[in-house]
Amino acid sequence: MSSAGRLAARRIELMADQVLVIGSGGREHALAWKLAQSPHVKHVFVAPGNAGTADNGKISNSAVSVSHHAALAQFCRDQEIRLVVVGPEVPLAAGIVDDLTAAGIRCFGPTAKAAQLESSKSFTKAFLDRHEIPTARWKSFTDPKAACSFINSANFPALVVKASGLAAGKGVIVASNKEEACKAVNEIMQDKTFGTAGETVVVEELLEGEEVSCLCFTDGITVAPMPPAQDHKRLMDGDEGPNTGGMGAYSPTPQISEDLLQKIRDTILQKTVDGMRKEGVPYFGVLYAGLMLTKDGPKVLEFNCRFGDPECQVILPLLKSDLYGVMQAVVNKKLSSSMPVWFEDSAAVTVVMASEGYPGTYPKGLEITGLPKAKQLGLEVFHAGTALKDGKVVTSGGRVLTVTAVKEDLMTALQEANNGVAAIHFKGAIYRKDIGYRAIAFLRQSRGLTYKNSGVDIAAGNTLVEKIKPLAAATSRSGCSAELGGFAGLFDLKAAGYKDPVLVSGTDGVGTKLKVAQVCKRHDTIGQDLVAMCVNDILAQGAEPLFFLDYFACGKLDVEVAQGVIAGIAEACKKAGCALLGGETAEMPGMYPPGEYDLAGFAVGAVERGQMLPQLDRIVDGDVVIGVASSGVHSNGYSLVRKIVEKSSFDFSSPVGASGDQTLGDLLLTPTKIYSKTLLPILRSGHVKAYAHITGGGLLENIPRVLPESFGVVLDALTWKIPEIFCWLHKEGNLSEEEMTRTFNCGIGAVLVVQKELAQQVLKDIQRHEAAWLIGKVVALQKGSAHVKVHNLLRALQANRSLSVHSHIQGKIQTNKVKVAVLISGTGTNLEALINSTKKPTSFAQIVLVVSNKAGVEGLRKAERAGIPTRVIDHKLYESRAEFDSAVDKVLEEFSVQLICLAGFMRILSGPFVKKWEGKILNIHPSLLPSFKGANAHKLVLQAGVRVTGCTVHFVAEEVDAGAIIFQEAVPVKIGDTVETLSERVKEAEHRAFPAALQLVASGAVQLPALLAFGSPAWRLTGLWLPHWCMFTHPLLLCT
Repeated sequence: MSSAGRLAARRIELMADQVLVIGSGGREHALAWKLAQSPHVKHVFVAPGNAGTADNGKISNSAVSVSHHAALAQFCRDQEIRLVVVGPEVPLAAGIVDDLTAAGIRCFGPTAKAAQLESSKSFTKAFLDRHEIPTARWKSFTDPKAACSFINSANFPALVVKASGLAAGKGVIVASNKEEACKAVNEIMQDKTFGTAGETVVVEELLEGEEVSCLCFTDGITVAPMPPAQDHKRLMDGDEGPNTGGMGAYSPTPQISEDLLQKIRDTILQKTVDGMRKEGVPYFGVLYAGLMLTKDGPKVLEFNCRFGDPECQVILPLLKSDLYGVMQAVVNKKLSSSMPVWFEDSAAVTVVMASEGYPGTYPKGLEITGLPKAKQLGLEVFHAGTALKDGKVVTSGGRVLTVTAVKEDLMTALQEANNGVAAIHFKGAIYRKDIGYRAIAFLRQSRGLTYKNSGVDIAAGNTLVEKIKPLAAATSRSGCSAELGGFAGLFDLKAAGYKDPVLVSGTDGVGTKLKVAQVCKRHDTIGQDLVAMCVNDILAQGAEPLFFLDYFACGKLDVEVAQGVIAGIAEACKKAGCALLGGETAEMPGMYPPGEYDLAGFAVGAVERGQMLPQLDRIVDGDVVIGVASSGVHSNGYSLVRKIVEKSSFDFSSPVGASGDQTLGDLLLTPTKIYSKTLLPILRSGHVKAYAHITGGGLLENIPRVLPESFGVVLDALTWKIPEIFCWLHKEGNLSEEEMTRTFNCGIGAVLVVQKELAQQVLKDIQRHEAAWLIGKVVALQKGSAHVKVHNLLRALQANRSLSVHSHIQGKIQTNKVKVAVLISGTGTNLEALINSTKKPTSFAQIVLVVSNKAGVEGLRKAERAGIPTRVIDHKLYESRAEFDSAVDKVLEEFSVQLICLAGFMRILSGPFVKKWEGKILNIHPSLLPSFKGANAHKLVLQAGVRVTGCTVHFVAEEVDAGAIIFQEAVPVKIGDTVETLSERVKEAEHRAFPAALQLVASGAVQLPALLAFGSPAWRLTGLWLPHWCMFTHPLLLCT
């Protein structure tokens, strides 16, 4: 481990807690094993434990009495125990959690009253009935004669007899006939087979189906299901022999689909937790539901109030999250903000090795050999009935060991577990070789595929329809009701007031403007573009848009995104005065990459026969052309727009305008104007001879579509205001005038041709609603002349060029750039973002060198691809940190480096090096310093339950994470976040924050004052002092 790693590990160890696990079985060994993996756990005591938990790394046994709760509480205080985890059911039923909690000791597990779900089967059955949770029909008895009478008279197979109390998992007898059931009643109640646990018996219906175990973590409000498991109770292969505490288990169970697990969560686990809370007995800890998958759905067989044994030994190895963190979230009632994450595409199998004679009498003290060999096979061996005798591991119980394998599939896991069992020996060992056989048979069945298996989620589609129905209904108008759900939509032209109508239809899409929307994750405006492109087209025939249909296609349906898009369509339909009459949502796996979708729209309108446009026979030389303003680029030319942005030094997130409060992406996503409501009355006035929608093909190709062949137009670009975005596109793309007018609308969204004498009146009518200008005239076309001539375009573009698209500092190209070196150890976290930032002409910094202490890493390849010189300085070749740092320093001087950025550099820099480069070394930390310093910041954030975290770029000081802060960006902590999901979002913030901070320092806008000591709580911005505890909710955009 590097010095940095050792220092981080030591720091965590000092902050770590001590934990006590109650119990002595394989379950408790597995709990201690998983808890010991937490960096927040210093030591795990197990009381009383077994040979596997005796002096095993961070785990050791304790002889403290677990039944004497006062002594146990004192032990916890003496050892500074921060959490007690109760494994078995007996201590829970005895009130261990109640007593320890009263003594101020934090416990993971339910109270005695809540544990009645396991300790009293009669209580549980009544509870299930009260809360309408599905279970078998039943009745409880304290009189054996009454129980037998019920068995013989019940109108269902009353063949399951249960001791109501705790019976170590063995108090259930499944009889094959009524005679056997009555015999079981007598054995339990009169012969006291299970002692006092059998004073009350529950007789219930024999259910048919597959038996499974579904466990969850719960904090009394939230439930977090674990992968379902299946136990094997019978002693021998093929489910033969007597009932046991469990001879093996596997997880997950393929018999339970995601949909079924969700149903179990909602109808059983959540309802149980909610029911207990409503009854004033909140349930905390692990809730284990033993279920039967019947033809009528899952039904509860029993509840356990703790991890099952051996289910625990297959579930915990699949847990990706920190178990200690999850348990603390349960105790703190913050489970919703720390939901556990599980390893996917993995299966676990555990095989129990039992003593000869089990579940009856069995010998003890037999030596166990082969344990190291099983460990060498990569298996986990959890001890149960084991003890240490003369330095040897010997048997001391019925179930002795559980051998667990985790592999990519169930078959392989079972094979590996069986190999491990074969490597371990003790006299008379018995075990099963067919654990998971039901699942393997299930997987081997030839089952038909479902539509959802193929990638089409009909349920999601139905959810979307229900969400958009009210949106469509809000667009109803005369002629139709706009109700979705039928095979087709209806429109009544007579009801809409038409006498001799001609139907007009148009269809269009939005083109690659969709790409911009998807990159910017803005889906609320694109719907208006779709409607506008269609209804503006049919206006060219003088038609009123009556109804609209949309087509939404994707590879995987994201209901939230689709709803946002269609909400925009519905809102635009209201603006256009047409009804959203229907549409199609097409989910087509493999057709579109994740996150992408396509749109098409269809508009149908009508115009009275005598009012149709264009009126070509009325158009004459000298008619006036009126231009109606566009809102910007509208929805055409975006392939060219995207290429211009790609080749420029900017991106869609670059701020624009003097204030910089809008991004380039926001500007380009300005929705297309809808002209129907404002222009339709004017088109119907009889004063307009032609209308053209300036769509794909720009000014040059759309105006001729509404003119006679013998006429053209001459336009003067100085007569209208060209939006600044066109000026920027023209300059950045170095576009010709012809390219501009053939691709873009250049600020004119629609053109009207009117008689010269009526032009001013029509213009005034339009200007009541829209910006418009007299922009040209109709001319007779000379042979070989262009249909459209645009004069003074270049002058107009230059006159309107005031759009400021700028970087975080300012928009002018920098020449004297600060030379920067980036130090890395691997992929170079944030290196690519720094490279991209410094490549821009507006950058104040230039990366001149990348140094790695490891050869062949990806970060070096990134630098080489960018044409940046690299050096490898292997720290292993130097005897001390000082010598290594000196070698780095020489290379930095060779390249005249002025600033250093640490991007995933896993070495602690020496004091002399840091002092020499004081105020010139930048590092980034994944939290809002000074909170959550050191390693595992994301875990600490989640455990603390804060709602906001982020990243901090700071100057490097000798003390870790204590240098003056340069730049911070906040990131919200979402409900259900894991370390992995939070880390991903913070990384995205880092990719913005580190380049921004580098520019601030390189520009001189931020500097470390000469009198400011490292670790001091302030930083300087050109004379302005700000306290370092200011936590910013947005990136700082600061300049001199």
